[in-house]
This record gives sequence, structure tokens and C-alpha cells, in this order.
Amino acid sequence: MDKPIRSGCPINLTLETLGDRWSLIVIRDIMFGNRRHYRALLNNSEEGIASNILANRLKKLVEAGLLSTSPEPAHKQKTVYSLTEPAIQLVPLLAQMGAWGRRFTPATRELSIRAQLLEEGGPEMWAAFMAELRSLHLGAEPPQRSVIKELAEVYLAVLAE
Repeated sequence: MDKPIRSGCPINLTLETLGDRWSLIVIRDIMFGNRRHYRALLNNSEEGIASNILANRLKKLVEAGLLSTSPEPAHKQKTVYSLTEPAIQLVPLLAQMGAWGRRFTPATRELSIRAQLLEEGGPEMWAAFMAELRSLHLGAEPPQRSVIKELAEVYLAVLAE
């Protein structure tokens, strides 16, 4: 981050890093949707992010140390985006944001069900999810529990209703 900071307040600094309209959406899509390539993020955005905005946010998130990049092994010209440890540690924040959004916004059932499961699962589920993300993005040992699978199953069940 090259721009000057307004204050050393941790809430301010967090907002300066994550507080724009798109940064947490990009992290959400990588974290919950396992969208690790530019095209997947662009083409599967529920909110319809513009290509220039996506490119800008990805660059900003890499510069902030929340994402890392590597070449796609099968296609060296493609970039794979991975969450870093600071991004993985956003799981509790995103879980709380989802819980708040379920209560105080007109969120849809199908897009709220994963937030509900994370809220009900609490810190134990968040820790398991973070362990799984560390495995997928940082090469850590895979955990026994797959929160990603649990979230996908409940989401698909609601879609099927």
C-alpha cells in the first residue's frame, strides 16, 4: 500500500485495505467458490464485476498480501490466485458479515444458507474451514473434515427445493 494512511487505528487500516465495494467479494469468490482464475472470477460473479475493476482488485489484493499468484501448471500464461494466511484469517469476519446480512438485509435463502451454516457452526466450523483453505491454498496437510463440501451440499439442497 503506497498511499498514506489516515491513522493507525486497526479498524481504519482494515477498511483502507478491504473497504471498497469489491475486495471482499473477490476474496469471497475465491474462498467460498474456489474461483482461482481471472476468467472464473469474472464470468461467475453474481454481482457482475467489470473486467477492469476485477483486474484492479486482484492487483490490489496481491499488493496488500491477501492473495498470491502462481502460473497455472497446465497453461503457463494463466495465473492462479491463492489466499494467503491473512486472507484465510478473514473467515470469522466474513462469517459474521454473513450472519449480520441474513438478519438485516433482504438476502435470498439460496445465497444465505452457507452464511447460516457458518453462523450455526461457529468458531469450531470456522477453524475447520480455515484448515481446509490452508490445505488448498498454502499446501498444508488436508484436514479430515471438508467444510467446503458441507457448504456446497447445503447450498445445492436449497437450490433443489
